[in-house]
Amino acid sequence: MEAMQKNGKLGAAEVGRIGYGAMQLAGPHVFGPPEDRDAAVAVLRRAVELGVRHLDTSDYYGPYVVNEIIAEALRPYPDDLVLVTKVGARRDADGGWPEALEADDLRLAVRENLDRLGVDSIDVVNLRMPGLTGPVERSLAEPFGVLAELREQGLIKELGVSNVTAAQLTEARSIAPVVCVQNLFNVVDHSDDALVDETAELGIAYVPFFPLGGFTPIQAEALNRVAARHGATDRQVALAWLLHRSPNILLIPGTSSIAHLESNLAAGDIELTEEDLADLTL
Repeated sequence: MEAMQKNGKLGAAEVGRIGYGAMQLAGPHVFGPPEDRDAAVAVLRRAVELGVRHLDTSDYYGPYVVNEIIAEALRPYPDDLVLVTKVGARRDADGGWPEALEADDLRLAVRENLDRLGVDSIDVVNLRMPGLTGPVERSLAEPFGVLAELREQGLIKELGVSNVTAAQLTEARSIAPVVCVQNLFNVVDHSDDALVDETAELGIAYVPFFPLGGFTPIQAEALNRVAARHGATDRQVALAWLLHRSPNILLIPGTSSIAHLESNLAAGDIELTEEDLADLTL
């Protein structure tokens, strides 16, 4: 097998293929503050120290808490750090995630991300479309058009979409350039196989959420068998599989632990063999 690429493209930026997702820095159920704010700050600083340059967040993580911690930990930001956020939902008093796709909702969300992150322009903003069990086929023209206008105003540098179908990606690209797709995909759930290949052909980054999947005992056995060959963990193998699946895949595993952060990044050093890949045809 060819050596796996260590870097990938996220719009105009070159980033390591394993970034960091900040969602787990909030409290339980991504609501409220973390139990240990100092530990959250330390994880972010260690990530950047280890070379992470793709940081995924949202102002509705907490809400607000995670972006405030990011600003505390990392400002002034490294010049090559790519900050990616998402809009399209809000948090209610019970911790729910109601959609927020009206023009005023989106403009406010972008402004709040800018203010709490402490930047004049956000590197990438993803439009997160509704759907609890997968994408819902509906037009995204109006909300994506709002973000395209904010991009023209210089408040956003580049745009992405999340929880979308192939048709919605095509619709978005007819309005403005799309640099990334954030969808459900992992070693168990291959429902987005065709879209992974399509985005690779288009030069668009594909960023899986829920990258570690929900493994059955049989699937976990296969992961553990491969992991044993490499002196790795099953989670590292699941991440390595995604990196081997397509060169446009960029990962954003999240954690509130420095040890787990370092373990996630080490998954990039695992070179899976043909035997491994056959075992991982789950």
